[in-house]
Amino acid sequence: MDSTAHPDRRALLAGGLAVATVALAGCSSTSAAPSASGASPTSSASPEARPATPAAAFARLVDGNKRWVSGDLHHPDRDPNRRQLVAQTQEPFGSILACIDSRVPPELLFDTGLGDLYVMRTGGEAVGPVVTGSVEYGPMTSGTPLIVVLGHQRCGAIEAAYKSIRAGKPLPGSLEAIAKALRPAYEQAVREGGTDPVETMARAQVTLTAADLRSNQDLAPLVRKGTLAVVGAYYSLDTGKVEILAGAPS
Repeated sequence: MDSTAHPDRRALLAGGLAVATVALAGCSSTSAAPSASGASPTSSASPEARPATPAAAFARLVDGNKRWVSGDLHHPDRDPNRRQLVAQTQEPFGSILACIDSRVPPELLFDTGLGDLYVMRTGGEAVGPVVTGSVEYGPMTSGTPLIVVLGHQRCGAIEAAYKSIRAGKPLPGSLEAIAKALRPAYEQAVREGGTDPVETMARAQVTLTAADLRSNQDLAPLVRKGTLAVVGAYYSLDTGKVEILAGAPS
């Protein structure tokens, strides 16, 4: 991931953050309009307050994943009243950068609901300026305290990129852009070796991307202040468990 933004993007971000912050003032409010029946929809929202710190947000996701693994799901924030509550306002406590894989929906495997997470999904968690800006959006405009880069077992995008780069045969169409974005992870996997280079590459992609986000010029100040954590994690398709690779807040 590029940690240095293009000048035009930086100017746009600097000039537009004030506007975005004002616009999101309503999106960060915890008040809501009454329901159609006249009752306040807040009674059906999650009984837990929005986590205000990286550690609290991380703990919320860890607990949700434990419920996913065990099957003891709470399905929070998924009823019509919650829908109405967040129709005009939102305050997500986490930002998840995950793969497009149909078996890895973050809202399900962390047992969350409407308005809880910003979610970005790309093949193999491939990144570029638009993706980076999307990940930055929550922390920089509404104080979202946690970013999770979530890779997963048997990632088809990682495997395709690995085979393409190794063979020197570009992928068709715009798929080649994914392979190019994943090349640093490929190179790290080659250096590390091991019996399963595709899995090694998948884990490398997570740790490299999380490290780049953690140190980029916009997010690094928040990380240093302790108001943001960037976590690298890995999902097992077999067990449903999320393994933490790096960056867990204390």
